[in-house]
Amino acid sequence: MRDPREIVINPIITEKGANLKKEGNANLFKIAINANKIEVKKAIEEMFDVKVKKINIIRQRGKVKKLGRYTGKRPDWKKAVVFLAKDENIRELEAL
Repeated sequence: MRDPREIVINPIITEKGANLKKEGNANLFKIAINANKIEVKKAIEEMFDVKVKKINIIRQRGKVKKLGRYTGKRPDWKKAVVFLAKDENIRELEAL
């Protein structure tokens, strides 16, 4: 298995993520583009010592950006919505 810090890149702190945390005990994470649900589940459980109930993964395509006559593309990335078991929380993310 790869190092968990290679799979889970960083948490995503947004208003939508805060609503998910209140309603469904879920957290958002930016993950590696080649990670799958099984790897993400093991990485989250190992890093934060919590029990993961369910994971949804969304693939975000990079936007095309223009500057004058030049065009470029932002990189593609993946987002994971991690639903934790009842009475579980990630203490490191509570302060954010």
